[in-house]
Amino acid sequence: MAVSMTDYTPRPDRFDQAGKDQLIDAHDLEVTQPGMRRLRAWSHDALGLRPGERALDVGSGTGSEVFVFADAVGPTGTAVGVEPDMNLLASAQRRAKERGSTATFATGDAYGLPFGADSFDAVLCERVFQHLTAPARAAAEIARVLRPGGRVVVVDSDWATAIVHPGDPRVAGAVVDTLISSTTNPLAGRKLAGQLSSAGLVVDEIGSHALVQDRRVGAGALVSRIAELAVLRGVITAADRDQLLADLQTGADRGDVHISVTMFGVLAHKPE
Repeated sequence: MAVSMTDYTPRPDRFDQAGKDQLIDAHDLEVTQPGMRRLRAWSHDALGLRPGERALDVGSGTGSEVFVFADAVGPTGTAVGVEPDMNLLASAQRRAKERGSTATFATGDAYGLPFGADSFDAVLCERVFQHLTAPARAAAEIARVLRPGGRVVVVDSDWATAIVHPGDPRVAGAVVDTLISSTTNPLAGRKLAGQLSSAGLVVDEIGSHALVQDRRVGAGALVSRIAELAVLRGVITAADRDQLLADLQTGADRGDVHISVTMFGVLAHKPE
């Protein structure tokens, strides 16, 4: 299902050390709020949390999805976010107190979840794997903490699906290639199902969502930054960059512009 997406708070906590210097993330697309709400609604619907269950968000940032979990599982359940960035962790804890939420937060990352085996009925992991140098290790860690019969949704981008239109195809292609080479795990989306399967989980559903930039924007922040990097790397000239940005703005002005990347979501469960 293709949807447009929102811009949302960058979550640098989702980067491992290699990914901390990465320039790319889907939040850099200048997009609209309704689409992101639809994507996250799909994730929550797929997990199907019930009262009394235990739920975990890996890379929880300021806690928005954990608060949704807390409402779904109720006072007899548990909703936890794992967050390695201390500033974001503190923000999430402060927000939980302000909301009177039962959501809790713990320090940790995708490689080392601070919980015992078979601890959770449901796990969410959104936009983490593209930043990881060892995503299979993270998949195994998610499988470890899931209870038998537990569900997981992992969502991430596949930057080889990026589209930049209009513009000289050679220049646009060089910009997309630069974007791919600047990402730690650029093909994360297409590999999720295989990595979860290799970790011993059973894949139940694979969905896709096109993150479509607001058509009024033109090049936007992401394409502008990657085009500049392509110049620095010598794969296009400054004149090529300027013409591409101008073509994208002209396209936006006349309603003929398309900048997008596809995000894939995988629902899987742990066999009983």
